[in-house]
Amino acid sequence: MHQILRTSFVLAAFAAPLAAQTPNANCSGRSTATQDACEKATDLFSFIMPQLGTSLAGGSHTLGLGSTLGGLGHFAIAARINAIRGDVPALGSLNVGAQGRSSSNIETNSQFLGLPAVDFALGIFKGLPLGITRIGGVDLIGSASYMPEVATDDVTLTPADGGLKIGLGARVGLLEQSLLVPGVSFSYLVRDLPVTSLAASAGNADFAISDFSLKTTSWRLAAQKNLLLFQFAAGYGQDTYTSEAEIDIDITSPVPVSFATSVGQEMKRTTMYGSFGLNLLIAKIVAEVGQVSGGEVATYNAFAEAANKSRLYGSVGVRVSF
Repeated sequence: MHQILRTSFVLAAFAAPLAAQTPNANCSGRSTATQDACEKATDLFSFIMPQLGTSLAGGSHTLGLGSTLGGLGHFAIAARINAIRGDVPALGSLNVGAQGRSSSNIETNSQFLGLPAVDFALGIFKGLPLGITRIGGVDLIGSASYMPEVATDDVTLTPADGGLKIGLGARVGLLEQSLLVPGVSFSYLVRDLPVTSLAASAGNADFAISDFSLKTTSWRLAAQKNLLLFQFAAGYGQDTYTSEAEIDIDITSPVPVSFATSVGQEMKRTTMYGSFGLNLLIAKIVAEVGQVSGGEVATYNAFAEAANKSRLYGSVGVRVSF
């Protein structure tokens, strides 16, 4: 996780606002000395941000749950690790020129990227009776994300307001789970990474990034059924990733250049997942696997893998509910 965040910030330091075309129209107005850095960093930022968004959003909104809880007095809390099978750009082989833009073939290294999270849900309304089930139940749902402060020889990462960010949303029951009926629900959740500032040195550049933010908004249509010791759930939905930052940069060679800019991206992706849980009295051990796909990302440079490549992700954790 530290590596993907550090890579994201380093690459964002050169970036200009994204445009829906290739080459980037906003990079065309820059000086010849900064055009190549602008194009490469914009593309690299576009490449890495969807992966970070998937690491934050994951699959289910509450690990292993596809049904409402049953009203007041019921709650659930889950600790999980979300991981995505990602591709990280190989920065060591990347050269930035000073004679205008030049399209490059950028190599990537495949690796798993993870982010810990805590989910919680609180029953608000148990719903209206309908035969052997209920409809219209409501849960308050949320998540907590934490970003630690990081200080190394070449990078300092400082989260704002202590590094803890709470996301909130709601789940509405379409069917409440019963002995014969599976639980079915619709949920909506907004999650953020803590706003972060970064100071770093990378190769021929020194930079400062302020107000870096990443927000995900997502909806899920999910179903769940418990069978004695086992629990099964599945879901489908859509995520929207929105990121932005303010950048100040000093390039020291081959031509000394200083400039400031903003960078941002918004992307929509669809997701589907399934989970299996083992009921152990109060605690449930749950494993989840899914796939995210779709979205459009135009780049001037070429990557070994497409920026909008379909990607597998998974989660594993423990949920306690009453």
